[in-house]
Amino acid sequence: MAAAETVLYTMSDSLARITLNRPDKRNALNDELIAGLKRALRRAHDDHDVKAVIISGAGPDFCSGADLSALQKIATASVAENLEDARSLMEVFTLIRSLRPPVIAAVKGRALAGGCGLASACDLVLAARSSRFGYPEVRIGFVPAMVMAILRRNISEKRAFELLTLGREITSEEAFALGLVNRLIDDEAFEDEVDAFVEQFARTSSSAVALTKRLLYQTDAMSFEDALHCGVDTNVTARLSEDCRKGIERFLNKK
Repeated sequence: MAAAETVLYTMSDSLARITLNRPDKRNALNDELIAGLKRALRRAHDDHDVKAVIISGAGPDFCSGADLSALQKIATASVAENLEDARSLMEVFTLIRSLRPPVIAAVKGRALAGGCGLASACDLVLAARSSRFGYPEVRIGFVPAMVMAILRRNISEKRAFELLTLGREITSEEAFALGLVNRLIDDEAFEDEVDAFVEQFARTSSSAVALTKRLLYQTDAMSFEDALHCGVDTNVTARLSEDCRKGIERFLNKK
């Protein structure tokens, strides 16, 4: 299957939809899908009409992680080949973080291993009540290494240790309680509720949301004082933006 077919990209008003399109393989990650996903993310970043991005999976599952051919490739690849392969997946996670608009994972079915990492790498996670999450890599002697950096920023250290080392699947309710999921949605209303949630970004300032997203992640490893200084710079940038000037003007005119 060609890369253009494994990832679908559609645009509706100010919303970009990226669909992982390997339903027969539970949207498992392979080279073609990863390459297509990166192209779609860059396309959304470059289109300044996009106010939010939804990533979802075709068929019953969101993403089951690496597919069989990818695992076979890992088993026979050289160090250099494995390094290149790992860095390619890493680029997906860094792209999501650096993307201008917010990225929302809409999870139905299973989000496992790299698929769970992909969901939790997004800025927000909306999950159907029947969905399941997990990092089963340790069960085949593998390490969920890159997704660990994401998970560690989402939940507590001890909860992360449990998920990463036991490798069990958890329910959407457990994921919500841990902080992996922002909203739980009944299955029968999933698509409509996701649309309603994401459409809230159509009423926000794109520049303000982009600046907020960048600052939030930029301050991860900063001291309190450095984070405040960074906040000062962002505050000034926001004040000078066209969106801010127009927003203040509208507010004052209402008064």
